Amino acid sequence: MSALELDEVDIGYAGVRVVHQASFAVAEGESFALVGESGSGKSTVLKAIGGLATEWTGRIAVLGQPRARGTDLAFARACQMVFQDPYGSLHPRKTVSAALIEPLVVHGSGDRDARVAAALEAVGLDRRFRYRFPHQLSGGQRQRVAIARALMLEPKLMLLDEPTSALDVSVQAEILNLLKRLRREQGLTYLMVTHNLPVVSFLCDRLAVMKAGRIVEIAPARTLRTGDFSHPYSRELYAASGGVPAREATA
Repeated sequence: MSALELDEVDIGYAGVRVVHQASFAVAEGESFALVGESGSGKSTVLKAIGGLATEWTGRIAVLGQPRARGTDLAFARACQMVFQDPYGSLHPRKTVSAALIEPLVVHGSGDRDARVAAALEAVGLDRRFRYRFPHQLSGGQRQRVAIARALMLEPKLMLLDEPTSALDVSVQAEILNLLKRLRREQGLTYLMVTHNLPVVSFLCDRLAVMKAGRIVEIAPARTLRTGDFSHPYSRELYAASGGVPAREATA
């Protein structure tokens, strides 16, 4: 069974269609990327899946269940999102503990203290961080908290919206290695939006290239090491990135 399926999905804002006939499937345990230049529609696809863009037609299914529009508590247990800006996605007046407990309260889940401690440990933060506020954390630490919050409901699918682009290069490598380890240890499926092709090469199995709201090519991530893309735009994107095979990120 696929973790995620999109079938001929059109997405719009205020009646203007910005994504056209998007179709792809992500297998359970796979890491899949949407790449393209700014304005290509890749983040809009992520927002439609996550329930933040509700003006869409076609079919979206998560773990075999059709995706309803808007808020869906059952969906939230299966799928969570990590945003680009870790400071903007965390409430400035809530402690780390409050941020992590909130989804458990909404869903009526128990063992809250133990689950908060386990989530912090999973992302490499010790108990000292539990009662700190976002402004007391570095950018990398804030993103670790955002990832921990996404893990609280034990989802199977994670939507990653440029999760390292707001971080320093050295911290990016730490977060990428964390995401790779969590995927392996917890059996997660990733759908990542990024413009950074070396990140795709390191973290993903396949990628879909988007241009002007359309998917123009789906290819294995190993194609980033050879540049052997079939669509002219994919080749242009590869050349613009330097056309250099990505090096493994290091902790």
